[in-house]
Amino acid sequence: MASTPLFDIFRIKDLRDRIFFTLGILLVFRLGAVLPIPGINGTALKLYFTQQQANGTSLTDYFDFFSGGAFHNFSIFMLGIMPYISMSIIMQLMVVVFPSFKKVSQEDGGKKKIHRWTRLGTVVVCLIQSFAVTELARSIPDAVSIPHWSFVLIAMLTVTTGTMFLMWMGEQINQRGIGNGISLLIFTGIVARIPDAFAQLFGAIQRGDLNPVFVILVLLLFIGVIALVIFEQQGQRKIPVNYAKRVVGRKMYGAQSTYIPFKMNPSGVIPIIFASSVLMFPLQIAGNLGSQVPWLGAVASFLRPRDIPYLVLYTLLIIFFAYFYTQVSLNPVEISKQVREHGGSIPGIRSEKMEEHLTRILNRIILPGSLFLALIAVIPQLIVMWIPGFPSALAYVMGGTSLLILVGVDLDTMSQIEGHLRMHHHEGFAKKGKIKSRNL
Repeated sequence: MASTPLFDIFRIKDLRDRIFFTLGILLVFRLGAVLPIPGINGTALKLYFTQQQANGTSLTDYFDFFSGGAFHNFSIFMLGIMPYISMSIIMQLMVVVFPSFKKVSQEDGGKKKIHRWTRLGTVVVCLIQSFAVTELARSIPDAVSIPHWSFVLIAMLTVTTGTMFLMWMGEQINQRGIGNGISLLIFTGIVARIPDAFAQLFGAIQRGDLNPVFVILVLLLFIGVIALVIFEQQGQRKIPVNYAKRVVGRKMYGAQSTYIPFKMNPSGVIPIIFASSVLMFPLQIAGNLGSQVPWLGAVASFLRPRDIPYLVLYTLLIIFFAYFYTQVSLNPVEISKQVREHGGSIPGIRSEKMEEHLTRILNRIILPGSLFLALIAVIPQLIVMWIPGFPSALAYVMGGTSLLILVGVDLDTMSQIEGHLRMHHHEGFAKKGKIKSRNL
C-alpha cells in the first residue's frame, strides 16, 4: 500500500501525540462554551435572545463571532480570548509610545516581563467586562436564580478564570500541540458557528422571511470575496537588492542579486482582529450597562455594528492598525541595517537613503491593502443592512474576516504538520515546494 501524508501523520508518534493533544484541548474549549455560569436560567436566557434577534436589536451574533457561541450561552468562556488580545494591543502601543516600556522590552528577560504585565492587565479587563455581563444578566427577567451579590461575585470569578484558562490552553497547544494556540481557539470558535448559521438561513427561507434569489446573490458575492482574498494574499512588491563580492574566512562569495518581498498586506488579518477587539471592549460594557447608565446607553446606540458611525470608526481603526503593525513587524530601519551589514544595496538608491526609500514603498502599498481589508471586514454588516432577514450569524461567519482567519490558521497548521513530516523524511502535502504559512 502506497504511503500517503495522511497515513504518515499517524505513523509518527510525536506528531500523532501533538495532534491528539490539540484536538483534546479544542474539545475542552467547546465543552466550556456550552457550560453556563452558575446561577443562570438557560430557558429565560434563550427566550430573551430570541426576542432580541426578532426585533433586530441583539448584539449577540457580534460577540459570539470570536467566542464560538459562548456569549449566547452565558458560558464560562463567554468572553473568549478577546480580553487577552485587547490587553496585548495596549501593551504593544505602550512599548512603541513610551520609551521606558521600550527599554524594558529590550532588556534581558524583558519580553517575559511584558508578557507578565499583559497577563495581569488581562485579569483587570476580564473583571470589568464580567461585571458588565452580570448587569446584563440581572436585566433579563428570571435569568438569575441566586441572590444579586452572590451571582455578581461568582460570575466575575468564573468568567475571568475562564478567559485565563483559555490563555493557558493556547500556551499548552504552542508547547505540546500543533499550530498556534490562540489562533486555533479563534478558528474553532468560527467553525463551530457554521452549522447554526446555515440552520438560521434555511429557517428564514422556509418561513418566507428571505428571498432565495438574495441568498444566491450573497453566496456569489462571498465566492468573489474568496477570490479577492486569495489575489490580495499573493500580491507583493519585490525590491531588488544586489550584493557585492565578499570574503568570509578563506572563501570568496560571488555577487548575488535577490529581492525583498513586501506583501500588499504585510500584517494579514491582524488589523481586523485588533480593531474588532478595541471596539468590542467598550461596546460590550456600554451594551450591558446601557439600561442603567443613560450615557452608556447612548454610546451603545452610537456604536451599533449595523450603523454608519460604527463602520466608519471600524474602517479607520483597521487602517491605523495596518500601519502600526507593519511598522512593528517590518521596520525599514532594521531591514536597511541588515542589507548594509551584508554588503547589499538597492539599485539607484544611495545607502543613506535606503530607509526613506523602503518607508515610502511600504506606505504606498499599505494604504490600498488596508482599505481592501476594511472593505472585507464591513461586508457582513453591509449585507445585514441591505438584505432584511438575512441571518447576521451567517454574514459574520462567511464574511471576509472569517475567511482570512480560517485560511490563515489552516495554512499555518498545515505548514507545521508538513515540517514535522519532512523532518522525519516523509513527503509533505505539497509534492513541489512547500505550504506557505500565513500565521496570525
